[in-house]
Amino acid sequence: MPAGGLSVDADGTLLSGEQSGEGPAVVLLHGLTATRRYVVMGSRSLERSGHRVIAYDARGHGRSAPAADGDYGYPRLAADLGVMLDALGVRQAVLAGASMGAHTSVRFALDHPERVAALALITPAFDPSSPNMDIERWDALAHGLREGGVEGFVAAYDLDPLPATMRPTVQTVLRQRLQAQEHPDAVADALEAVPRSHPFESLSELGQIDAPTLIVASRDEVDPGHPLSIGERWAQTIPDARLLVEEATTPPRSPIAWQGGQLSKAIAELIDS
Repeated sequence: MPAGGLSVDADGTLLSGEQSGEGPAVVLLHGLTATRRYVVMGSRSLERSGHRVIAYDARGHGRSAPAADGDYGYPRLAADLGVMLDALGVRQAVLAGASMGAHTSVRFALDHPERVAALALITPAFDPSSPNMDIERWDALAHGLREGGVEGFVAAYDLDPLPATMRPTVQTVLRQRLQAQEHPDAVADALEAVPRSHPFESLSELGQIDAPTLIVASRDEVDPGHPLSIGERWAQTIPDARLLVEEATTPPRSPIAWQGGQLSKAIAELIDS
């Protein structure tokens, strides 16, 4: 499959993406406020190891258009994934999603199990027992972005729970992610809508997933927004799931989820297995 940019119409919303490589299809789905660059962090090892990698910006993010209908809920995000696969002639794919992308992948796998070869669910954060967790924080970030742009978002982001050594790096990444957004008001809309949407209603639904699954979780010291306990519960509930977490160290080190090369290697091992 020749490498190149993609533009796919998802019911009136143009989704921007790219693909490269040959082999089994791997779709990368990013998190809220990120872009397609922030799943494997620019690593090309999946393509080099014989995989067709498809990555696109979720509606309202990156170079993709704002939602034509104002819908940023998980059913719509999962439907966008289906539209992308259909447009590219992909019958079945490995889905590698981070945070919002992990939740979207699960929703799609529950709706279309026959189209999912395997799942790499990176730092899931949805807990159906506390579905509205941190809503006020997300609303504050949306307000900061609307009123103050990138710096308003960064100012609203609470870095205090992070180790002091990691705060400058996280702050830099936040700025880079927001500066890559062509439609910041749409990202603010998504910040309000996505956390209010539920990818599923009960943890027991994860028991229906029959695809081989890798859960990549992070320790709370470095990524409190994606609790390790949620990754553990997902791994315990999905029948054919394996949990991958970095070793505990003092001081804490960068999580596997933030290391594109290591993450790509884990995804490739999932496919090969």
